[in-house]
Amino acid sequence: MPIAKTVRNHLQNKPYLLEALEKGIVNLSELARQIQKELKIENTSAIKAALRRFAEDLQKHKQKREEKVLQVLKRSGIAVYDRKAVMITSKELNTKNGMKVDLLGKFVYLLDRSDMPERVNALVKHDNCTMIVIHSPEELEATPGVVAFLTTLLAEQNVNIIEFISCWTETIIVVEKKDSLKAYEVLSNLVG
Repeated sequence: MPIAKTVRNHLQNKPYLLEALEKGIVNLSELARQIQKELKIENTSAIKAALRRFAEDLQKHKQKREEKVLQVLKRSGIAVYDRKAVMITSKELNTKNGMKVDLLGKFVYLLDRSDMPERVNALVKHDNCTMIVIHSPEELEATPGVVAFLTTLLAEQNVNIIEFISCWTETIIVVEKKDSLKAYEVLSNLVG
């Protein structure tokens, strides 16, 4: 197998290295030396050349992917719903309001805080949440990277996502109340 293909295959499952290559913030000589040791390839110069070409390809594709993601988000709308709660149970509840996701023996409920049942043995319960809903055009479903873009953006701002649901044109992000303003500010700068 050619060295360039071997290097690309080696890096395919290393998302942090791929991101560093995309951003151009990795020392190619040092990475080539590490890959040389890991793959036991003698020609460091060939590895470094393969890394340089791979990084250029990644940067081009990332730029196109980000442009498509931003185009979709610019044509989206955002809504915020306060006083929400998330509860995970091992038994199905009889609720008429909110959302329920059946996870094969576990049930995740997204409810208004006022609709939370009092006497339920919940596995996990978050009762002071905010739900942020991003309404996007239908092409959202066919645009790779939107979810990754949004979650990375929030993670970089140290916002923890309690629940995340992406369904057709709706992206639902549930965060703790304390993070809601920061999450809204970050997302509203992209959306609409």
